[in-house]
Amino acid sequence: MEAEAYRGYCLQSVAAAYDVVLITSEEPSWEVPYIRDCVVLPDPTDQAALSTAGRALAERYDLAGVFTWTEWYLVPVARLARQLGLPTNAPEVMQACRNKANSRALFARHGVPSAASVGVRTVAEAEAVAERIGFPVVLKPAAHAASIGVIRVDTPEQLVAAYEFAEKAAGLGQETTSVLVEEYLDGPEVSVECVTYRGETTAVALTRKTVSDPPYFEELAHSVDADDPLLDVVTPVARAAIRSLGITKGVSHVEMRLVDGRPRLVEVNGRIAGDMIGHLVRLATGIDLPRAAADIACDRAPNLTPTRSSAAAIQLLYPKTSGTLRRLDFDGPRPPWLERVHFQRHVGDRLLLPADGGDMFTARVGYLITTAPTADLAEARAEQAARSLHLDVTPDTAGADAVGGRAA
Repeated sequence: MEAEAYRGYCLQSVAAAYDVVLITSEEPSWEVPYIRDCVVLPDPTDQAALSTAGRALAERYDLAGVFTWTEWYLVPVARLARQLGLPTNAPEVMQACRNKANSRALFARHGVPSAASVGVRTVAEAEAVAERIGFPVVLKPAAHAASIGVIRVDTPEQLVAAYEFAEKAAGLGQETTSVLVEEYLDGPEVSVECVTYRGETTAVALTRKTVSDPPYFEELAHSVDADDPLLDVVTPVARAAIRSLGITKGVSHVEMRLVDGRPRLVEVNGRIAGDMIGHLVRLATGIDLPRAAADIACDRAPNLTPTRSSAAAIQLLYPKTSGTLRRLDFDGPRPPWLERVHFQRHVGDRLLLPADGGDMFTARVGYLITTAPTADLAEARAEQAARSLHLDVTPDTAGADAVGGRAA
């Protein structure tokens, strides 16, 4: 049911304005009230099967548009839209978003400030590139998402293990299985939530991010403030990045870091952001990103007029150690500003952090969302609410004492 927990708000929003026919990998459950019809595909990245399903729906309905908020489906869905004669970015544009090496090349060609980046296929190549760029460097899969396989390397001695970590995740890639060695961008991380319609891009919100301590890049928290003054600073670079990739329509999640106060591109995701960021944007500004994405897919002008001036924050919940979950509950008050508390794991589940070979899917236990007039207050409220969370884990380490207490 995690699709509902993280994307339910998207489907609910689109269904309020459109009849939805769904292509999905599992038999619909929670989606049923929001859809008119569906086709179940074991693997929606199978282009032939996806195209067959799309044509079958087109024979039954007058389709106005098609889009996805799932990273892995961006290229196949663009191809499907083109096959059906529906509005879309070109598949090669979505391919450039998915392949970070292609993105970096386009950023460089168009003068968009980014990071030095080189694709490698062996440890020896990685060592040579890292020495040339200079430590610390970042190793990452060229085509993945959710910070999976991304690791910082501070010394040559760390490189072999780091390469194996990144290479393992890269092996799951569909567009490419190569590993990138990149310059480490030292500064706070933000993202710009953008909407592009007929080639014109509007930056509707800025998301400030909290990430884990090195060497991993797990995202721990996000906040959106409708009045964030930094939005004006980063908007020109976000627009330039979108333009350099050839994106002419849709919602984009543009990640960057501020190095000495100046924005440098990390990547552009050609979809609505994950981790409930689109929901935070609506809570803070009133702008509905899923509805905007659907409108643009149907070649309709989106409504990007803010109706609120507030802030919202999400704290993503992780254990302090890998192990077996023994207790997970929230016993605090539920004030109006605590918008929701969600748990996605159960007592008895094994949790595996990146340091032990896991990722966000194996480690995260849930999230909580708060609202406030400012981001600082929303973040403080999230920390306050987290103190009422009981997250107890029995560590994997043999003979270790059980870890009990509050979430970090």
